This record gives sequence, structure tokens and C-alpha cells, in this order.
Amino acid sequence: MKTIIIEDEDLAAQHLQSLLRKHPAVEIEAVLPSVAEAVDWLLNNPAPELIFADIQLDDGLSFEIFDAVPVRSPIIFTTSFDEYALQSFALLSLDYLLKPIQAADIARALEKHTYWLSKATTQEKVQDSDAQLLKMQQLLEQLAPTQSRYRHRLLVTAGEELLPVAVDDIAYFYTLHDIVYLVRHDGRKFPLENKLEQLEKQIDPALFFRLNRQYLASLKAIDRIYSYFAGKLKIDLLPPRQEEVLVSRDRVPLFKRWLQ
Repeated sequence: MKTIIIEDEDLAAQHLQSLLRKHPAVEIEAVLPSVAEAVDWLLNNPAPELIFADIQLDDGLSFEIFDAVPVRSPIIFTTSFDEYALQSFALLSLDYLLKPIQAADIARALEKHTYWLSKATTQEKVQDSDAQLLKMQQLLEQLAPTQSRYRHRLLVTAGEELLPVAVDDIAYFYTLHDIVYLVRHDGRKFPLENKLEQLEKQIDPALFFRLNRQYLASLKAIDRIYSYFAGKLKIDLLPPRQEEVLVSRDRVPLFKRWLQ
């Protein structure tokens, strides 16, 4: 079963590939991290037999791919969207897997689509594909006003376990030796593959502020604020950090407006 994965998070893409490789019938042809690359690949290659697609990509929603390229392939969406979006999927009868994806989820999804491929007639497949494309267009229109909606959770590794962390549970992110760490309010920290620049775009700026090159902090993590020399501000974070955390002079006005 020739399959492509459309996923912009390296960790999630690697996890999905490892699960799919346990099924010998699945042949992964490509892993595509963006709307633009997926459109280009689909325009220049035969349609795969199955597509796994994350919903929210760095350059847009994956529905835009199938709006641009009318691919007649079964699609399994993977998502970290909130409950509202999941209700939309249920209403429109789209297949989806909620991250973090488990082996049993993949097995059920592959079994369902293998059955569909073997039992449905060619005409039924065309009709189903057309109906699915129409549903995707309807959902794209429904979500269009919120395409810029921010992430509600992030996927992290804890040993061999994949753990979803709600944004509300995140105190701050910081960079050390080119590695970005997520720190929860309970003090647990996890390394990420994301860059701070990526996270800054994905997290609601009403809740998180880029204090400096190293820190992206939530409002709830700001404990105390002190005046510092040269017009800077010093921040005490919760959980506390041993090193000084400063807001540079040029960012102080933005920081003050954010606090209001």
C-alpha cells in the first residue's frame, strides 16, 4: 500500500513512520512537511493508495492541499486540534487520529481502509472520493476564519514515551546549547526539536512573550519584574532559573504592553 505522510513535526513524523513500518503492506513513498511540498509532490507523482495528513502545517491547513490537487486517495488525518475541531470531523464523518498516535490506532485505521479498498467498486471509490473532497472543502471554509488558531498542545518525549503537553501546562521554553527545552509549571522539562522561532509562531502571543533570544515565557510564569541597568528588565520565572533572565531595552515597551 503506497503511502505518503504529510507532517511538519519531525518527532511526530518519525513516530508515525515507526508505527507504519510494523505493517509490511505499507510502503512509505514520501514524508512531506508543508502544504507547498505536498502539492508539488502530488502534482508530479501518481496518487498514493493512502495519505496520512496532519491538519495544521507551518504554511497552512492540509485541506488546502486537496483543494489544490483533487487526489482520489483515502486520507487519514492526524490532529492535535481541540474538541471543537474534533466535533467538526465527527459531524463530517472524516477519519482522524488524535495525537499521540498509538499502534492500535494505526492498526484499526489500516484495517478499515484495506477493507474499503478491497470491497468498494471503482464507481463507489470515485463517489466516496468526491464526497470526501467536498467535505474537506466544507471544513476548510468552516475553519478558514481560524486558520491562524494557535496550538493547544505539544508532543514531547519522556524516555520511550510520547507525551502530549497542554499549552496551559507550559511555563516557558528556553534554549541551551542549541537545544530548546519545554518547562512545565510543575518543573518537569523536556527537550524539543522545534526552534524558538517556530514555537513563537505556533503559540498564542497573548499567552507567551519572547523575552529574549533564549526565552519564550507564559504570563503565568512571570513571578517578579525588576528594573535593571541600561533600561533592561530582570525577570524572576516560576519554576525559577539560576541564570539571570533579562528583557532587552528595545523589547521593554512591547513587554509592558503585553502585560496589560
